[in-house]
Amino acid sequence: MTATPRLLIVGPQGSGKGTQGTRIAQAFRIPAVSTGDVFRANIADGTELGVQVQEIIKSGNLVPDELTSAVVRDRLAQADAAGGFLLDGYPRNLGQVHDLDAFLEDRGENLESVIELSVPRDESIARLTLRAEEQGRTDDTEAVIAHRLSIYERETAPILDVYRERGLVDSIDGVGTLDEITERILTALIARGLNPAS
Repeated sequence: MTATPRLLIVGPQGSGKGTQGTRIAQAFRIPAVSTGDVFRANIADGTELGVQVQEIIKSGNLVPDELTSAVVRDRLAQADAAGGFLLDGYPRNLGQVHDLDAFLEDRGENLESVIELSVPRDESIARLTLRAEEQGRTDDTEAVIAHRLSIYERETAPILDVYRERGLVDSIDGVGTLDEITERILTALIARGLNPAS
């Protein structure tokens, strides 16, 4: 009996978690659930939630935990997530870890693996600076990028300690070619009895 791939991918900005998350989700044929994508879809569709989120973002604030958690619960309750999912960008802090725990417990489900993409800070800054230049993002200065990484280190990195205590963290070297990194992640997941869809 293969475990259900309920996965979480965590890593600093510039670690490549969006790209790797998509690749892993495709390998297991499960939805990659990125809170950013879900928010953007709701905003584009003009849903009640989208309107709320847009106003919060416009004012330069972070979307509050309860709203983020509500969005994720709604997404994970959809039929395509019944056979597993990969969460990217959630939970972002300890409060959201508790929300996710409660949601999964209600459904009699568990996370199977928390994939941590480890990338040295200077590598993240170099990648993000390059991406900003390529995409013409003038607001992504090195100072702004460093600030975002500090928020990650302060708020998101502590969730890894919680998952480490539960024996769920697979720490993956996030430096290398895309294929090398994907291969490392798949190897770690297979070792946990999670087999990609053939």
